[in-house]
Amino acid sequence: MQDFYKLDVWKRAHELVLALYKATRQFPKEELYGLTSQIRRCGASIPANLAEGCGRHGAADKARFFQIAMGSAFELEYHIVLARDLALFNVELAAHLLEEVRGTKRMLTALIARVRQA
Repeated sequence: MQDFYKLDVWKRAHELVLALYKATRQFPKEELYGLTSQIRRCGASIPANLAEGCGRHGAADKARFFQIAMGSAFELEYHIVLARDLALFNVELAAHLLEEVRGTKRMLTALIARVRQA
C-alpha cells in the first residue's frame, strides 16, 4: 500500500477540486443538481480514485483505479468547456481550469505507465 498524500498528482488534483468548488459557487441555483454537481463530483473523483488505488494491492488493481481517475479528468474537461460555452465560467477562468486538468492528465498518464511497468 502507498500513501496517496505523497503523490504529486494527488496534491495537484486536490488543489483542482478546491478551485472547482470555489469557481462553481457563483453558478445559478438551478444548476445546483446539474452542472455544479457534475463538475464537483467528477473533479473529486480524481483524487478519490487515486487514494483508493493507493490502498490496493497489485499493479493491475492500482492501475485500474488510476485509469478511472483519468476518465473522470476527461469528463471534467468537457464539463469545464460546457460551463465556459454556457457563460457560467469566464474565458480566463475556464482556460486556467482546463490547463490544470490537462496538467493533471499528463501526470496521471505518467503514473499509470509507471504502475503498469511494475
